[in-house]
This record gives sequence, C-alpha cells and structure tokens, in this order.
Amino acid sequence: MQQEGGWEYLGEDGPEETKKNKSTGATFILLGFSEYSDFQVPLFMVFLTIYMVTVAGNLDMIMIIRINPKLHTSMYFFLSHLSFVDFCYSSVVNPKLLGNLVVEDRTISFIGCIMQFFFLCIFAVAETYMLAAMAYDRFVAVCNPLLYTVAMSPKLCLFLVAASYSWSIVSSLTFTYFLLTLSFCETNFINNFVCEHAAIVAVSCSDPYISQEIILVSATFNEISSLMIILTSYIFVFITIMKMTSTGRRYKTFSTCASHLTTITIFHGTILFLYCVPNSKGSGIMVKAASVFYTVVIPMLNPLIYSLRNKDVKEAVRKLVNTKLPCHKL
Repeated sequence: MQQEGGWEYLGEDGPEETKKNKSTGATFILLGFSEYSDFQVPLFMVFLTIYMVTVAGNLDMIMIIRINPKLHTSMYFFLSHLSFVDFCYSSVVNPKLLGNLVVEDRTISFIGCIMQFFFLCIFAVAETYMLAAMAYDRFVAVCNPLLYTVAMSPKLCLFLVAASYSWSIVSSLTFTYFLLTLSFCETNFINNFVCEHAAIVAVSCSDPYISQEIILVSATFNEISSLMIILTSYIFVFITIMKMTSTGRRYKTFSTCASHLTTITIFHGTILFLYCVPNSKGSGIMVKAASVFYTVVIPMLNPLIYSLRNKDVKEAVRKLVNTKLPCHKL
C-alpha cells in the first residue's frame, strides 16, 4: 500500500484482494432446524438413529461382499463401492448436523464449510456415475448373459469405478473453484444444516451468477449423461425381458433389477428436483427437506433396499449370522 497525495493507493487489485482476505476469515452459521427449538432432542434422536443404521448397513454390506466368494462379481463390486460412497457421504454431513442439534454454537469456519461442500460434491457425483455403471452391468447380464463374464471383466469394472471417482473429483474442484471466487461478509447465516451450494451463494456479498450457472450446467450434464446410460440400458433390458417366454424367468430377471431401479428413482428424482428445476430453489423449506433426503435418508435406504430385495445378500447374511452365532442344541 502506497501513499500518494494524502490518499491511500491500493493498486488495481487492492479492493478485490481485500475481499478475498475477508472471505477467508468469514464465519458461517448453519441455522439448520433452529426454528424448531422444541424438537431439537427428538430430531437429534431421529438423525442419530438414521446415521447409526447408515453406518452399520453400508459397512456391513461392504464386509459381506468382501468375505463371501459368491458375491465376488461385477454387480456386487459396484454395490460395495456404492456402499462406500454412501458411508462417506453420510459421514460428511451427519456429525455436524448432530452437533448443531445439541449445542447453541452452530458456527462453521469458511474453510470447514468449503471442505464440506467439496466432499459432498465428490460423493454425490461419484454416486451418480456408480449407478450408471450398475445399469450397464445389468444390461450386459440380461441381454448378453453368455458374454457377461468376459464383457464385465475385472479390468473394465476397475476402469468404470476409477472413472467415476476421477470425474467426481474434477467436477467438485470446478464447483469449488467458482465458489471461491465469491466474497463473503464476516458472519453469514446459512438457512440449511449443510453447506449446500444454493444456501452458500445466497449469503454471498458478490454476484453469484457465474457460480450458479456453472453448477446448473454441470449438474444438468451429469444428470443427462448418467440418465442416458441408465435409460438406454434399461430399455434394452425391458425389451429382452418381454421377449422371454417363461413368466417365472421374466419375473426373476425383473426382480434382479428392481432394487437398482428403486435406488435410481429415489436418488435422481431428488437431485433433479433440487438442482435442475429452478423453481425448487425458491422455497427454503423445500430445499432443506430435499437436502435431508439426499444427504441423510438415501445413504440409509440403499443398503436396506439391496439387502431386503436381494436373495444372494440375504443368504450371505444368514450364513454369516449362523457362523458367528451358532445355535446350540439343548
């Protein structure tokens, strides 16, 4: 900073640099469910139960798939990574959510908020393409069963999983970069329980247009590309199923896809509503409800859906229980 003629000269980048420095020291306050002061304890118990079920369900799913040789197929390989993503996804959100329900200090630092958003994006995008990879796996299994083992080779499965993680990191870095171009005041009240993009840009002191457009275009691209893979795969799957002459075989084949279709409907329906429908951003209550659904509820539902509807998983669980807890004859 230089002194010229009795006034301070900041230089061409001075004001912008001051804004950036101010943003890095900003503090965010996650309002969460503070408006429901009488329900803080019940909400804490509900979310704690959901989180415990989520952690137990997803870690158990990973363990069962890893220790059971019968489940060492491409379908369960993708499912184990889906469980891993759900576990991480839930663990990014729930600890802070639970803490804010029992303490009055709901602050989170600028760096903490940005890091939460960064990891949320990684796991959300990774789940999007993991579900697409699972749809392609079902397409090969149903439409080309004789070539399934060859077509879905371990090398291809590893490539699809690595590609999902890699693209999710690239997408998250892009979203975070444009979010960091915004400036924030010292104290910012976020009307949500999580550092979600729409809630963060709502408290920005600068114009968030570019950041909003980037995430809208990117989210739309991710949804369209993944849904195109899913829809194309299942169109061929349904055509193949309808050509089957045996009703029993037709029902059995469709049931193997039912769990995946249920997961896709819940996950993509929520994401489309939250990010790709502009009018859905207008209501803070609706955004908060959708955020609860896709960050808290969906990671719990996925292992339950697959374990309750999947015969192989239920059989593996039964064998594991019988091995660990043998019945003693009287």
